[in-house]
Amino acid sequence: MAEEQTELEERIIIKDQHIKEIDLVNRDPKRINEDVVKVDFEDVIAEPVGTYSFDGVWKTSYTTFTVSKYWCYRLLSAILGIPLAVVWGFLFALISFCHIWAVVPCIKSYLIEIQCVSRIYSLCIHTFCDPFFEALSKICSNIRVALRKEI
Repeated sequence: MAEEQTELEERIIIKDQHIKEIDLVNRDPKRINEDVVKVDFEDVIAEPVGTYSFDGVWKTSYTTFTVSKYWCYRLLSAILGIPLAVVWGFLFALISFCHIWAVVPCIKSYLIEIQCVSRIYSLCIHTFCDPFFEALSKICSNIRVALRKEI
């Protein structure tokens, strides 16, 4: 009975991965757009001391900026959001497919093949270069350097 319950819970978890609920309140839970798109009126338009416009113009400008930014974003996301979601979904699916079916197998194949080449290269180095450098080190080991201070 306990095994059937565990199996049923695993099926539910697997099913939930594909149809998970999204949070309509916190739409950036990983904070990927924290610094990028937070542009307010004060970040774009500012009047230094001594050059103020009329208060009514300033308030109307603020309202116009805020409302037009809000509605332009909503309109653009309504028109282009779904088509761009399809494009980005396709692109990331393509990248995932290439990575899973081409990149990783190529890298694994390369590592297997290079391991064979590495052994042959190491054998050649140890066979030909090691004796030469050992002989050279024995020749140079008898060199003595003496420093004298001449007055």
